[in-house]
Amino acid sequence: MSWLDDIDDDDEPAFDESDVRVRPNPKGNRPRTKRRPAHADAVIARVLGVDRGRYTVLIDEDGPTEHEALAARARELRSQPIVTGDRARVVGDVSGDGGTLSRIVGIEPRTTLLRRSADDTDQVERVIVANADQMVVVVAAADPEPRPRLVDRYLVAALDAGIRPLLVVTKTDLSDPTDFLAHFEGLDLTVFTSARDDLPVAAIGRELVGSSTVFVGHSGVGKSTLVNALVPSAQRATGHVNDVTGRGRHTSSSTVSLRYAGDDGRGWVIDTPGVRSFGLGHVDPAHILQAFTDLAEIAADCPRGCTHLPDAPDCAIIEAVADGRLGESGAARLDSLQRLLETFSDR
Repeated sequence: MSWLDDIDDDDEPAFDESDVRVRPNPKGNRPRTKRRPAHADAVIARVLGVDRGRYTVLIDEDGPTEHEALAARARELRSQPIVTGDRARVVGDVSGDGGTLSRIVGIEPRTTLLRRSADDTDQVERVIVANADQMVVVVAAADPEPRPRLVDRYLVAALDAGIRPLLVVTKTDLSDPTDFLAHFEGLDLTVFTSARDDLPVAAIGRELVGSSTVFVGHSGVGKSTLVNALVPSAQRATGHVNDVTGRGRHTSSSTVSLRYAGDDGRGWVIDTPGVRSFGLGHVDPAHILQAFTDLAEIAADCPRGCTHLPDAPDCAIIEAVADGRLGESGAARLDSLQRLLETFSDR
């Protein structure tokens, strides 16, 4: 006989459901939500620079307590690019005291975004700077030799982003830039020229007042020298051009925002590393013509869907160049336009 035989079916059980131990919900009883804290106490700060996952931000810009602080990126922004020029929402310790670290929890809507790609077929864009309203393209008249095609690419990127371009030609004491500048006749482009020992700091500075201006250029053209002249406290490293290869050494390794303070007012200078290529894989080909304002006006007479390429029938621009209506530089302007358009023709 087993012990089960001693149990009477009519006996009351010795326990009930209240005696059952229920494992508590480790995540709580409230339903999960994707809502994040509103961070009502966040302050708006300008991102001045990025270095190995840390962001230098300017707190209370133009206010009585303007100062710099160090910030990290919030986890929810891990897929959000944060670049120099961004207006960031910052929480935590924003005192800027040594050893403190605040946190970026959001990015304000951007007015402009300057981008480039590794090459013309690369759809992955590299964000250079946010919220700039001007671009200063720096090119040397010699040592290294000027590259009109690279300048064209800068202009396309700027106008595609809604940024006003300006051109600075340095080292004019080494070579006459007249032929080079003829390439840009007809463009609505402000141009400054300078010798190595006579930088037009005052004239360029007047253009910087009230603006956020990004400086771009090939390595070795004197961009860092110009930035140091405009912002003496910048102390951006300068280099020389290799006598054999004609290439400049990369001296600026990061993009930084620097405060310009001139006699006429203040602005921002955004210095970028020198580059030897500027891919336009992110640009809509329809926007390229906007960089050639003189040709764009004539293009209004082109047939619908005109490609403006050499084999385009009845292209008004090609006809204007053939008739000599665009002067001696017209053929070079058209050639530059067509070279850029051909880059996208097979996409």
